[in-house]
Formats: sequence, structure tokens, C-alpha cells
Amino acid sequence: MPRMDGFAACRLLAADPRTSAIPVIFLTVAADLHDRLDGLEIGGVDYVLKPFEPAEVLARIRVHLTRVNGKRNVEQEMSASDLTGNSVIVRAAIRHLSERLNNPPTVEQLARLVGTNEKRLSRAFRDNLGRTVFEYLRDERLRIAQRLLSGTPLSISSIADEIGFSSAANFATAFRERFGVTPSTYREELRSQDLTSTHEPVLDTE
Repeated sequence: MPRMDGFAACRLLAADPRTSAIPVIFLTVAADLHDRLDGLEIGGVDYVLKPFEPAEVLARIRVHLTRVNGKRNVEQEMSASDLTGNSVIVRAAIRHLSERLNNPPTVEQLARLVGTNEKRLSRAFRDNLGRTVFEYLRDERLRIAQRLLSGTPLSISSIADEIGFSSAANFATAFRERFGVTPSTYREELRSQDLTSTHEPVLDTE
């Protein structure tokens, strides 16, 4: 990169309030674990090693943008209420969960990360969102899964891995319980709808 390297650019983006929410993905030949950890510690959200598949890069971009949008949607739901201590805790917890959706901390670990205890964190989620931490995490994972199924060519197992399910089978079970259909059926129905809309006749009303 001219003038500065990727690490320097990431630090500048993270330090500026206007760009701090932008997820930074490093596209690099650096396969060393130490380099990757350095990049994640200064604010990067993902690494893609060269040589790479363009489809994978686009899919990862969609994943991280979906997570950012999901966090914003929840914050908008809370914006009508006063910025109480509990709502601040929930916002901070959501930030941590969105950054580690595929490998989230336990409720106890999450409470420590946001400077509170497990009981108060659980109460804060119930009071502000009407859901437990686990319910929020499950709903957020499945919401992102919907977007990935409709907007990416990722396989069912890859999506399960991206959003933190231990297996494609567990993901399919949770998805079916929430939406009434399996992930594969959901994707097939969306494709059928797209084909139907594409082939709808255009009527001349003149």
C-alpha cells in the first residue's frame, strides 16, 4: 500500500468515530499467526489469505456487514429508552457478541468483559430486549443465517460454521424450529420466488 501499511490504515479507521464501525478485513499473504493476531487486536475482524477466491471474499464481506447492521438495528430498538446503566451494559455486550458471533464468550465471561456480574447482565437483557443473552444470540445467528442463505452461495455447513453452530445438523434443527422450514428448503423457496418474478409477463395497459 502507498504511504502506509494495512495495520496503520486499520488503526486510523478505528480511531476515527466516522469510520470506527466499518469492519476491516485483511487480504494478505501473511500466514504467520503472530501477524494475524496483531491485525485482530488493532481492530481487524477477519483475514483472507492469498491466493483467494473472490466469492469467498464477497461472502465474508456480507457476513460482517450483516453483523454490523444487526447491531445497529438492536441499538435503534433501544434508542427510545433512556440511556440507563443497564442499556449501556446491553450495548457493550452486543458489541462483544457481534465481534465473536461464531465463538461467543459464556454469559459469565461476557459479564466480566462489560464490567458487571452475570445476574445483572441477564436482568439488563430481559429489561431492555425482553430476551435472555442466549435468546438474543440465537435470534441474531438465525437472522444472519437468513441473509446468508438469500444473498450468498455459501453452503449450509459453511453458514453454520460462520454463525457459530457446532454442526450443520444443529443449525438445521434450530432454523426449522424458528422458521418452520429447513435452511435448504428456505433457500429453494427463495430461488423459486425469484424465478417466478423473473418470468412474470409484462402487460401492456395502453
